Amino acid sequence: MTEHSRREFLKAGLAAGALATAGTLPLAAERRTAADWVTLGRADVKVTRLAFGTGTMSGEVQQSLGQEGFTRLVRHAYDNGIRFFETSESYGDTPRMLGIALKGLPRDSYRIMHKVTTRRDVDPGEKLEELRRFAGEEYFDIMLLHYQHTPTWVADTARWQDAILEAEQNKTILSHGASVHGLPALRLVPGNKWLDVAMIRVNHTGTRMDAEVADAPMLGNVNEVVGHIHQVKKEGMGVISMKLIGEGTFNHEDRQKAMRFAFQVAKVDSVTVGYKNTAEIDEAIENLNLALA
Repeated sequence: MTEHSRREFLKAGLAAGALATAGTLPLAAERRTAADWVTLGRADVKVTRLAFGTGTMSGEVQQSLGQEGFTRLVRHAYDNGIRFFETSESYGDTPRMLGIALKGLPRDSYRIMHKVTTRRDVDPGEKLEELRRFAGEEYFDIMLLHYQHTPTWVADTARWQDAILEAEQNKTILSHGASVHGLPALRLVPGNKWLDVAMIRVNHTGTRMDAEVADAPMLGNVNEVVGHIHQVKKEGMGVISMKLIGEGTFNHEDRQKAMRFAFQVAKVDSVTVGYKNTAEIDEAIENLNLALA
């Protein structure tokens, strides 16, 4: 066999081998992005990894944009794949403004998470209906018990939990959870059978995170918080993080670090960030895409 013939023979053999094994080679992992839809554990609700928060300074920042400016901001997020929106009755007029901003878009193309303040002197069922009408929505994808910060919150909110379950039967709420502040409240999240979703404060420095006293002016216990997140994830809860950028105190470098920490260390499912302009939305998308790379 000549050298030329030998080379052709070897090439043919290699090509045949490649074809034979092509079906057994693992496919390259699909690139994850901020706009991916992810399932929130046993809530069985899919949301985008990045959420649009409407509660900066209790919603004052978003309300100051006016309806036209706020609508442009919401639509910019939507057009760039951010389809998960978070609001609360404690955010003033923003739930109503959000409903207007989303009007005309297919309802199944976005998700809304609303938070209710669990007052003792209010009828829970009536309040949930009031929130729905005010927001101009047929239903909420997620309803959270807002700002649970005491070591007795689980027992204290029993009637609110029952009202939310009843609303789920009527399909005006699809899933539920709680947002917690302070370690005494957070310690009641692992093992809680009622919770589908937990909203927990997370960042790499402990700024505006959970300590022994809720919202105390001290750094939170990052290690304990992350430990609780890992535990509730094992139990099947979905985890959404807040205070990701230290309530607006972080610079660009720390905002990137916080996003990496949330997804690579804490391993949350989704994060919510408040925005006042399109540049902040674009940066958050870029930071999350980098964290997932």
